[in-house]
Amino acid sequence: MIVKFSRHAKRRAKLYKIPEATIAETLKYLQLSEGEHEIVKDFPGLKFPVKMIITVKEEIVTVITNYPFKKGIKK
Repeated sequence: MIVKFSRHAKRRAKLYKIPEATIAETLKYLQLSEGEHEIVKDFPGLKFPVKMIITVKEEIVTVITNYPFKKGIKK
């Protein structure tokens, strides 16, 4: 599985100091179906969970955006 970052996602990761390698490693091991997904995940060392919007097409996962999810997870 190949993980790509959009220009927007790269800029957000740099702005919020979210390591791209951590996101890529996490996405490689998830079983994702085709289409668009919203993922909220806690990462060690970050104050808030990270929300990621991704698309999956064939074997390519594209991260559209990622940012700290300051409002928390709604249940």
